Amino acid sequence: MSNKPILPGNGPIEPVPLRQALEERYLAYALSTIMGRALPDVRDGLKPVHRRILYAMRELKLNPQTAYKKCAKIVGEVMGNYHPHGDQAIYDALVRLAQDFMVRYPLVDGQGNFGNIDGDSAAAMRYTEARLAVTSELLLEGIDEDTVDFKPTYDGSNEEPVILPAAFPNLLANGASGIAVGMATNIPPHNAEELCNALLHLIKHPNATIEKLIDFIPGPDFPTGGVIVEPRAQIIEAYETGRGGFRLRAKWDKEDAGRGGYQIVVTEIPYQVQKSKLIERIAELMQERKLPLLGDVRDESAEEIRLVLEPKTRAVDPVVLMESLFKLTELEVRFGLNMNVLSAGQVPGVLSLRDVLRQWLEHRVDALVRRSQYRLNKIEQRLEVLDGYLIAYLNIDEVIRIVRFEDNPKQKLIDTFKLTEVQADAILNLRLRALSKLEEVEIRAEHERLSNERDQIKALLASEDMQWSTVADEIKKTRERYSKKTDIGRRRSNFADQPNIDIDLDQAFVEKEPITVILSDKGWVRAMKGHQEDLSRVDFKQGDKLRCAFHASTTDKILLFSTSGRFYTLEASQLPGGRGHGEPIRLMVDFEDNHDIVTAFVHQAGRKLLVASTSGYGFIVPEDDVIASTRKGKQVLNVSEPDEARLVIPVDGDYIATVGENRRMLVFETAEINELTRGKGVILQRFKDGGLADARTFDSSIGLSWVDSAGRTFTLPLDDLADWIGTRAQAGKSVPPRFPRSTSFGAAFQNLAR
Repeated sequence: MSNKPILPGNGPIEPVPLRQALEERYLAYALSTIMGRALPDVRDGLKPVHRRILYAMRELKLNPQTAYKKCAKIVGEVMGNYHPHGDQAIYDALVRLAQDFMVRYPLVDGQGNFGNIDGDSAAAMRYTEARLAVTSELLLEGIDEDTVDFKPTYDGSNEEPVILPAAFPNLLANGASGIAVGMATNIPPHNAEELCNALLHLIKHPNATIEKLIDFIPGPDFPTGGVIVEPRAQIIEAYETGRGGFRLRAKWDKEDAGRGGYQIVVTEIPYQVQKSKLIERIAELMQERKLPLLGDVRDESAEEIRLVLEPKTRAVDPVVLMESLFKLTELEVRFGLNMNVLSAGQVPGVLSLRDVLRQWLEHRVDALVRRSQYRLNKIEQRLEVLDGYLIAYLNIDEVIRIVRFEDNPKQKLIDTFKLTEVQADAILNLRLRALSKLEEVEIRAEHERLSNERDQIKALLASEDMQWSTVADEIKKTRERYSKKTDIGRRRSNFADQPNIDIDLDQAFVEKEPITVILSDKGWVRAMKGHQEDLSRVDFKQGDKLRCAFHASTTDKILLFSTSGRFYTLEASQLPGGRGHGEPIRLMVDFEDNHDIVTAFVHQAGRKLLVASTSGYGFIVPEDDVIASTRKGKQVLNVSEPDEARLVIPVDGDYIATVGENRRMLVFETAEINELTRGKGVILQRFKDGGLADARTFDSSIGLSWVDSAGRTFTLPLDDLADWIGTRAQAGKSVPPRFPRSTSFGAAFQNLAR
């Protein structure tokens, strides 16, 4: 490639591999996003935009005691001097710092419309006004005393702080959230007094365990209140690893409405949940009939939140009603914890609770040392001047003469009284009116006071114990300022255990109604309302017929067993209605094309099932273990072609009777069959020709029963079954007299198709 420039002054063209160029540029972008936008600093808990807003407001002298100024002026100052980004982004950050429902301890005191918990946005910046909040004073305290480093602004015309002194544990107190490149952060707010107690304990016990720190900080403290229902063990693990989450619920009370009725009043909703969208979501679920226990919802909020929920009937249990709402709506949320922050302003990483607290304490010690050294330098400069003043006072006439008549009074003063240049300049800069104040007593008193302070500071700088003691005193003052006895410091989020209710919430979400499930021979299913007894009028598609039908309720689960040995689960409430011919099961589950349905029945919790294949292998499986959570079903009985799954029957006795296609029957004890959750099983009965036709379990005290084609029931007592009783895996003997020609004991489950 030619080195000749394409334009004058542009230099030669240099070939760079595209991959290398993209990697370098994307890495630079990622680092810029991580350090300059998304992640807060562990020391002051602020991102650059928030830090610049607070510093710019301080430069505008917008202290808590001064008058408000337009937010447009503040945004302009921040954008022009410190933060060269969009004005709306800056204003959005400013607004959030002023919202008491978003920030636990607001850093900006806003006047005007700054939005609300319903999700309404703030007014335009030309209408709103702001000034610093009291908490910001603590964050900025001592910033002019060389407590932190400064760096040039983006255009080099000014300087901005790299970090704030942060005499307030802002990162944990107010929390933070942000999404960077390849990483994110999410930290909930906490109670300031609890943080101060933990910090004081950590000063005394630097190696304190997370369990001990949790005694002081039991969990987050959200500005909108709510009830935290996360178990303590999970909270400890989250704070120890820096990752986890907290389940937060709305706070509610039951109010009597007279005549035995009641209504539920929600007074606190979870953090960052918009009330208007919450109500809309509840209304949508009511229209979709997914909240059958709820009758009505209305918003009676004024300044305080008051969300009224009316049950459908007075018989509805309020706890069950609220559990159903917690499960389906944002009345319960999970607030994630990901304490990914910048350590020393440079290194991103996920820290534990102890690490976050310790790094803040180290920052406070560093700020104390720098502030003390700054004060020490100022004192020494002042003492030097006072020494000069004292010399001038004792020799005032000679000083006046030198100043009046000497050509170089400064040098003459230095030579005559052995002064330093600083002392000589201070004397020469004295005004005549100040001569009256030059009294030896006052000079010596100030000199003594400053000398004592200098000695104290030197002792402080020389002793780590004194430094930690001073930091502890500062934390105690902060704790008193944000005590739980104050309005701003009171704990807003409470803790509670999740109610232990016996009712199945999944059933509570569906109105319980009787239905009759009808399954056709070609796999079409439907649910007719009510428990139908006469199915003679049930219509089917041409060439199709009834396979099985049984009674159920809309709250039931329907289990399907296929010839592949796989179980499928359908919700009875989701079955198509009885009008028409229903829908193919293959549209509801991922059914294999080369397999068919063995049977369908209503799930009964706690029951055990016997599954068996045509080759005579089988085992017992708990029915709760065959529930499938996906459309693909759950493989239970392993079969290989040409073998197929033949039957599934409930186990409700101590004996099992099996019969083969060769019409030979075997009876053996149920205890001989293994209980598994998946597998091929053991051989139940051996066959020289054909395979397994049917099986039945029975109680030895009742005997073995079967139903013939005419619907008549025959029962043989156990004593009469002596010829057929043996052990599993035997061949058996010919069936008893009057045994059905169909070689079947009859339907194992309720079946209206008999």
